[in-house]
Amino acid sequence: MKSRLFAAGVLLVGVCVGVLVAQGPVIQPVMDAKWGPAPPMLPPGAQIAVLAGDPGKSAPYTVRLKFPANYNIPAHSHPTDENVAVVSGTLLLGMGDKLDRNTGTAVPPGGYALAPANMNHYAFTKTETTILLYGMGPVEFKYVNPNDDPRNKKK
Repeated sequence: MKSRLFAAGVLLVGVCVGVLVAQGPVIQPVMDAKWGPAPPMLPPGAQIAVLAGDPGKSAPYTVRLKFPANYNIPAHSHPTDENVAVVSGTLLLGMGDKLDRNTGTAVPPGGYALAPANMNHYAFTKTETTILLYGMGPVEFKYVNPNDDPRNKKK
């Protein structure tokens, strides 16, 4: 029994190391970020730079997101935990079913926030704000009000 547990442990460690080695190291100064439009699950105006992984796959990922001043992300949830670290500007976050720009907790540069899986929350900015978003993919947004989902907007 001990040998089977040991073999299973070695296999697990080998798989984890293989995943880490497959990605390789990432060292990227801010000025080298390759920005592009954020995916359509976010309201227009946001920009994204993928740092590591693929946020569309079931694997770890890290991205930079840049939001313009006075940007709103209506109430939504995610199937996985959402980790946010603020790089510049201030992100205002609130928990609940409806975006309310009169509430929300300010997360300044260097600040961190965790929105657990399936918890409804919203975010907004007053000034241009850049964050690091990281966790386990795939990233998905489930808007509380389907009319708030940018993917449902007619073009």
